[in-house]
Amino acid sequence: MPGYSFTFVDKLRKRCYCPLCHLPMRDPVLVRTCGHRFCDVCLQEYLSGGIFHCPEDDKPLDYAKLYPDSEVHNEIMNSIIRCTYQKDGCRWIDKLQNLPNHLQACRFDAISCPNNCTAHLTKANIDDHLEYLCPKRTVVCDFCQQEFSGQIMDETHAGNCFKEVIWCENKCGAKLERRFLMNHMKNDCHKRTVTCQYCSKDFLQETLQTHQYQCPRFPVTCPNRCDPAKIPREDIENHVHESCPSATIACPFKDAGCRYKCPRYSLELHMEEGVRKHLELTCDLLKQQQAQIAQLCSTLQAIAQTTDGIFIWKISNYKSKLNEAVHKSNKELISPPFYTSRFGYKACLSVFLNGNGAGEGKYISVYIKLLHGDYNNILDWPFVLPVSFTLFDQNIDATMRMNISESFIPDPAWKHFQKPCQSTESLGFGYPKFVSHEIIRSRDYIKDDALILKVTIDNAQFTN
Repeated sequence: MPGYSFTFVDKLRKRCYCPLCHLPMRDPVLVRTCGHRFCDVCLQEYLSGGIFHCPEDDKPLDYAKLYPDSEVHNEIMNSIIRCTYQKDGCRWIDKLQNLPNHLQACRFDAISCPNNCTAHLTKANIDDHLEYLCPKRTVVCDFCQQEFSGQIMDETHAGNCFKEVIWCENKCGAKLERRFLMNHMKNDCHKRTVTCQYCSKDFLQETLQTHQYQCPRFPVTCPNRCDPAKIPREDIENHVHESCPSATIACPFKDAGCRYKCPRYSLELHMEEGVRKHLELTCDLLKQQQAQIAQLCSTLQAIAQTTDGIFIWKISNYKSKLNEAVHKSNKELISPPFYTSRFGYKACLSVFLNGNGAGEGKYISVYIKLLHGDYNNILDWPFVLPVSFTLFDQNIDATMRMNISESFIPDPAWKHFQKPCQSTESLGFGYPKFVSHEIIRSRDYIKDDALILKVTIDNAQFTN
């Protein structure tokens, strides 16, 4: 056996190591002729090969010159080492010569299980292994008192004993033997899951009764007791309003003025007997609505006609209208009427595309007409507010546009600016030669077959 492979606490001197096995020497021998030392076993094994020279200096060896080295032997045996089972947890530290005695009592020395279960254990773990872990140990179930091998107990019986007392899995607080658990959870546990027979949703058994007070499909009796059959709670309101024969309802002609109310089942009789009355009520309602509509239309028209002194008029289909004006003398186009302000003067524009009077045939003539308005009786007359006309240049580049404008201040002596009568028709006042056809064609005054005119009334002097 070569030198010691133990863990020494302190490193030994060089002379304590065998040159052959490079370990602290076991039973060291000294070669007197050269002074080298070797493990007895290592040297004998070396010499058994027929080589009788020193492994260190190759000098001849003589068995008569080999002596046990007690000094080095004592030094090695008195050196401090650690237990060979230090990696298993043993903390023993002592002289090498005391190791055999320690190993006799070391609890970390690996031994085979007495039950022949193939396990190798330290003495420290053997008791726990035999009592709790050995698959071949004999175990008595604490609940059914039957004996099993450790393997069967661990793999099969433990956790499955039918007499083991366990808690209910639903956490209802009940403790009972495992053999009774399934029936308890299915039929008795107040925390088991049950399905509502009406809405088919799942609830805890202990909350089911409370749920049924709110369940939308729970059958309830119609409040009018119209039928012995019960109706789902969520359908009651619709039943009462739509189909319950005993529900009291108003006549369909209530908006027309019929105040009759009756159970739904007798409504048909009322409708048959009240045809004439309902027709009269409907006719009266129609007249009222027509009057209201007329009033609303009038109000809407007044709002639409109100301006802030600026009215813009787009004349579409210019070519066809000009052609018509050329073939029909004095063809006049009249704009929608407008008010100069909310409670101001009512007016409109008059345009002759082929001219009028002095401008006929070569110019577009533009006039403003004062009309009979709703507020003429409270306005100042004659009309004296400044008026201007503008024809827009529709060039896509705003910086290149050249609008055409003309303005005038009304002469109070002219008849055109006196308070108009409802039946009076006049030409109005304006410009017979507002813009020539030649100028019209020179720029983008006509675009997309339309021209755009604007009239501006300066309301700065308006006192109402």
